[in-house]
Amino acid sequence: MTDAVTYELLHKDRSTGARRGRITTPHGTIETPVFMPVGTQATVKAMRPEQVAELGAEIILSNTYHLYLRPGSDVIREAGGLHKFMNWNRPILTDSGGFQVFSLADLRDITEEGVGFRSYLDGSKHMFTPEKSMAVQEDLGSDIIMAFDECAPYPADREYVKNSLERTTRWLERCKKAHKNVEKQSLFGIMQGGMYDDLRKQSAREIVDLDLPGYAIGGLSVGEPKELMLEVLDKCVGYLPDSKPRYLMGVGTPDYLFEGVERGLDMFDCVLPTRIARNGTALTAHGAVNIKNAKFERDFTPLDHECGCYTCTHYSRAYLRHVFKSNEIISSMLLSNHNLYFLVQTMRKIREAIENDRFAEYKEEFYGKYYGHL
Repeated sequence: MTDAVTYELLHKDRSTGARRGRITTPHGTIETPVFMPVGTQATVKAMRPEQVAELGAEIILSNTYHLYLRPGSDVIREAGGLHKFMNWNRPILTDSGGFQVFSLADLRDITEEGVGFRSYLDGSKHMFTPEKSMAVQEDLGSDIIMAFDECAPYPADREYVKNSLERTTRWLERCKKAHKNVEKQSLFGIMQGGMYDDLRKQSAREIVDLDLPGYAIGGLSVGEPKELMLEVLDKCVGYLPDSKPRYLMGVGTPDYLFEGVERGLDMFDCVLPTRIARNGTALTAHGAVNIKNAKFERDFTPLDHECGCYTCTHYSRAYLRHVFKSNEIISSMLLSNHNLYFLVQTMRKIREAIENDRFAEYKEEFYGKYYGHL
């Protein structure tokens, strides 16, 4: 049986591990490497779906845990699935709910069966198991569904991490068995193993043996130093097959995107661009800009002179500072639009650079302007 989601490797950069690919899904194709905007609760914050599509986003991520609690996956199923419910006709990836459940700390209890937890909304008791996660994601109707895994914290001792990854493997086997809608949805497995190379290798071997349509690297960007993360990532990528998409979960700063692409990763997601927008920060070609700064009060130039987004072609820094200081909703709308456009277009330029075997040069040019050094 053909997988609902397939990957085609189109080109590898001559001097780095960066690669250019294409993912085909029931709701369209995704050009990779790709940054996926996050629509946690079936909406990318402060954005209409049409706007997200217009800025070039080809896929978004939504959150199983949050949608299970509100409005309920049964409601979304009755609406015709998440695509219809949120008016988004392009691909959607849903996470398993695992990360959110494990981040509850005092509100959850881990067993071999699954994780019992209390709702952050009303304190009600719930149980997430691999089978439950698959059933909820089937209700949602996303194109790519993620396996229910245990994300070990940082720091964590070796024995804990080993037990955690082995449970994650057992849960993945249950996810695969419970996954029924294989013609319309593809299940991705998640590598765990913390900061231990041999455990990462073990996890990769176990999940790759299940021959899934794609694989993610989890358990990074959870508080560890950047140098350690990149050291672990250097090894992780080599443990995953060339023939399947590789997804680094929860990463979205420009430097991590470039470092991930350079190592051969294809997919990235993060709430960062919309979250910092709501706090008045914009990503520009010359670095992050805090629009609250008093020096912008009479600055009637665009936010980013090199940007072609709606915000930069219609509004000045002075106006953006004014609406932010006035607590106007349009501030979040305009800055979110810009930040998402910036990252989506940066990924487009990365793809072009890979196609022309000049990824290293583009990375150097970008870093020189964005971080102020070569």
